[in-house]
Amino acid sequence: MKILVIASLGLLSLAQTPLAVAENSNGKNLYLQRCAMCHGADIKATGPLAHKSTPPTPDLTTAAFKKRLSDYPGVIVSSIILRPNGDLIPRTLRENGVKLAPHAWSIQDLRDLNQYMGGVISKAR
Repeated sequence: MKILVIASLGLLSLAQTPLAVAENSNGKNLYLQRCAMCHGADIKATGPLAHKSTPPTPDLTTAAFKKRLSDYPGVIVSSIILRPNGDLIPRTLRENGVKLAPHAWSIQDLRDLNQYMGGVISKAR
């Protein structure tokens, strides 16, 4: 009986590995499609629209942002996405001729994006 339980636990951990990769892939895809145009692939405000907004796009690899992301997991990401700073994001996209299709954000999307950004930020410093 113990062997069966241990074997089952081993299978469960193997089964979860591709799911974690898929979630991270979702976060990466969302970031590259919807955020990188301003924040850049490196999250350091190096995207083509980074300096075309007022205020300019912030570098998200700073210690202050990293702490906020850690202290309030998911809150920072979801608050920006679901309620942009006034009209800043849509206005910047509009003024620069960038058409971005609406996205029906799920809770998992927000979690995946938060996880992906946290991973990139931790590698950047």
